[in-house]
Amino acid sequence: MPITQFLERNAQMWPNDVALVELNPDIKVPRLTTWKEYELIQPLHEVASRQEITWAVFNEKANRVANMLIARGIVKGDKVAILLMNCLDWLPIYFGILKTGAIAVPLNFRYSADEIEYCVKLAEADVLIFGPEFIGRVEEIADSISRRRLLLYDGPGCPSFAEDFVSQTANYSSIAPDITVTDEDYGAIYFSSGTTGFPKAILHTHAGLMHAAIMEQKHHGQQKDDCFLCIPPLYHTGAKMHWFGSLVSGGKAVLLRGTTPETILKAVSDEKCTVVWLLVPWAQDILDALDNGSVKKEDYTLDQWRLMHIGAQPVPPSMIKHWMDYFPNHQYDTNYGLSESLGPGCVHLGVENIHKVGAIGKPGYKWEAKIVDEHRQTVKQGEVGELAVKGPGVMVCYYNNPEATKEVMDDERWLYTGDMAIEDEDGFIFLVDRKKDVIISGGENLYPVQIEDFLHTYEPINDVAVIGLPDKRLGEIATAIIQLKEGFTCTEQDINDYCKKLPRYKRPRKIIFAEVPRNPTGKIEKPKLREQYGGAFLVASENEVKK
Repeated sequence: MPITQFLERNAQMWPNDVALVELNPDIKVPRLTTWKEYELIQPLHEVASRQEITWAVFNEKANRVANMLIARGIVKGDKVAILLMNCLDWLPIYFGILKTGAIAVPLNFRYSADEIEYCVKLAEADVLIFGPEFIGRVEEIADSISRRRLLLYDGPGCPSFAEDFVSQTANYSSIAPDITVTDEDYGAIYFSSGTTGFPKAILHTHAGLMHAAIMEQKHHGQQKDDCFLCIPPLYHTGAKMHWFGSLVSGGKAVLLRGTTPETILKAVSDEKCTVVWLLVPWAQDILDALDNGSVKKEDYTLDQWRLMHIGAQPVPPSMIKHWMDYFPNHQYDTNYGLSESLGPGCVHLGVENIHKVGAIGKPGYKWEAKIVDEHRQTVKQGEVGELAVKGPGVMVCYYNNPEATKEVMDDERWLYTGDMAIEDEDGFIFLVDRKKDVIISGGENLYPVQIEDFLHTYEPINDVAVIGLPDKRLGEIATAIIQLKEGFTCTEQDINDYCKKLPRYKRPRKIIFAEVPRNPTGKIEKPKLREQYGGAFLVASENEVKK
């Protein structure tokens, strides 16, 4: 059955219970309120720092979205892209799309205009629903993407190149459309990228979405009285699939737009959150704030907080041990996954296995895993090889890219992750390296080739290699090893100034002027660079932190 049936069940069983809360602790500018039932556009006013909707209203909103899209010509199998920051509208829009039988296509809110255009066209999206934060970017590409596509704007002051989503949706029925959706129907397209940075469209079925929901609840035991704090962006499979545990259990979830230790702990305290999914930088920030006294644990009500889990990047065991010094009664879990496996959980540690901190764990609910050599033959226990997974959440394919699909998935539907791993004597899997060169910094994927290609446009640079170096807070930081042309001079500040043309999160955080080593075939020897600079940089970084 499709996951929309969980929403309809919750609306029937607990119509007046709070489903979603949106917290905006730093709102300072006026903005239109989120659209409400039976209302058209409202005047601009100060957004409340806290807003909520019940399960009944959530379901009615989704039904209105579905009926509006159907009236505008959307049929089963069409694609509807979502480009929004986390807000109360996000999930009702997502579920409204699913109720039409169309395919939901979430877009990364960090995408540049060119990346938005590329992904919209790659997924063959028929509709783009976007928010006020993206007016400038969408305007740049509106002439290109609006051909045969509907641009719908969710916010105040609708731009001339789009139609008003808010007023249109409010006029449609709040009764669910009569559309049959089966497990085999396609439900969502998410985006991932390889080391080249070119996004791939990952196609999933409704059966995969349903399994992700059931698996999350089984892994973390969410009950009706649990409250999940969701901080990461909902376009990401990690955030949404963890929220699916609240959907299955009927519990409340809080969408927090803020990542400081104070805002996180206050949200946990005020909303009585019991389950919190953190990225490594946020957990480290909380520990640092507790260590230096800028935040005091006793100022918050935290006794109800039962589970802290982490994903999206490797987790330092020392950080979790320090976490347990402050929160000795917390359950802890870490989850491993990919967008190709519908996010976290194909391998997970399990709350009962904190003694194995450092491992990503064992295969998750109804998943299998194996570690293979370069010929895809299973290696002996204790040997390093590539991690492969198989289960109900494996993608259908890379949409419109059969060659890339064959590279990572065999005829038996084993998905080869590109991550190098080892299995210990107890069957726990540990990641040891990444086969690809993707840098994971603060839970975000950075693609070295993109940054290298940009730096190659700077005249003084002869050659450049971008690698990830360890960082206590972010896990890794992008580091550019730059080889200058003969006769040219350049400073670190010059490079930093030039990189201001890049989005902030893509800018190298460390510049090293040195020769870039290449092997006889012309490939950059990045393992050598990581070995050369990694250890020394980590020591220097830790010493700086201690100061």
